[in-house]
Amino acid sequence: MAAPAPGEPGAAASAVLDELARNFTYGAQGAGNGSLSGAWYRRNQIHLFGVLLAILGNLVISISLNIQKYSHLRSAQQEHPRPYFRSVLWWGGVILMALGETGNFVAYGFAPITLIAPLGCMSVTGSAITSVMFLRENLRASDLIGMTLALAGTYLLVNFAPNITQAISARTVQYYFVGWQFMIYMILEILVFCILLYFHKRKGMKHIVILLTLVALLASVTVISVKAVSGMITFSVTDKMQLTYPIFYIMCIIMIASCVFQVKLLNQATKLYNTATVVPVNHIFFTISAIIAGIIFYQEFLGAAFLTIFIYLFGCFLSFLGVVLVTRNREKEHLPQSYIDFGNVPGKQILDKIQPDSSGLSYGTLPDGSDSIKSPNEEKKGV
Repeated sequence: MAAPAPGEPGAAASAVLDELARNFTYGAQGAGNGSLSGAWYRRNQIHLFGVLLAILGNLVISISLNIQKYSHLRSAQQEHPRPYFRSVLWWGGVILMALGETGNFVAYGFAPITLIAPLGCMSVTGSAITSVMFLRENLRASDLIGMTLALAGTYLLVNFAPNITQAISARTVQYYFVGWQFMIYMILEILVFCILLYFHKRKGMKHIVILLTLVALLASVTVISVKAVSGMITFSVTDKMQLTYPIFYIMCIIMIASCVFQVKLLNQATKLYNTATVVPVNHIFFTISAIIAGIIFYQEFLGAAFLTIFIYLFGCFLSFLGVVLVTRNREKEHLPQSYIDFGNVPGKQILDKIQPDSSGLSYGTLPDGSDSIKSPNEEKKGV
């Protein structure tokens, strides 16, 4: 069937469909349409810039975390340890973390949420590498396999993420904000959040799934507001000022409030469970919630082919599996001993453990045979 002539009524609709086909179709026949072609790179220059910022930002965050950890370890080895906030090394880690988070924030202004959010796996894999370099930790076989899977997943994500370039203006955010899709999504999210919060606060249920699901629900709101704020700032720099619209400040308030409550809930999870459990589960839950938010609010998968979505989800699965392998059993390798061995003390009974098992009924008391520790008066009476 011949395409409509430029003057015909169906010409505008045909042009829109052609543009959608260029934006959302991958692997179609034709010269220069492959993922490694020059045409692909020219079409995705802005996205690749956002990807580069996100990867660099996550790597800088991983370095900052290890620098802060090294600062704490070095302070603990000193005879008179100083508060950590007086350490120059610790403040250097804080500055690097701020730079890394800034890179992630700016990246949302150049690339879709569904492309930037899964790249958090680079922070976990980068942390494993820097911990080997800075903290002299062992590099395990599972670490190498996990890093390989995470890199393979990242490659698939970058190549098969939605190829949609949006100019995030204040009017665009307002349009999406009052859309029926987002309204239904927010109603369902608020209901789920309130139910989980009721079980957490009223019933005292502190399971890791409940805590990190609450974090993920807040994270979906955070990424929506972060992309809106970052996108409007980018649009103000490159095109027209958007910071005078009220929606910009509404999104700023939502972003800050959701981040604060996220950190609070995440701190509760890290107090109850070890880091090796919290990190992979939080990464998986956060990424899934961010992807759903990007699809519903910004309609980032609109018109995408089924094969594209399948390969993209497979890339997410590989990155998830890589994160789990890298963090698996990592905390258990560095657990301190729960007792102190005093060796052979002449004239005294040897105690295998000075601190009983925390799960026993005698936790916090000395074990049986307490007569092995006598006061000086009792020893004189014995003589």
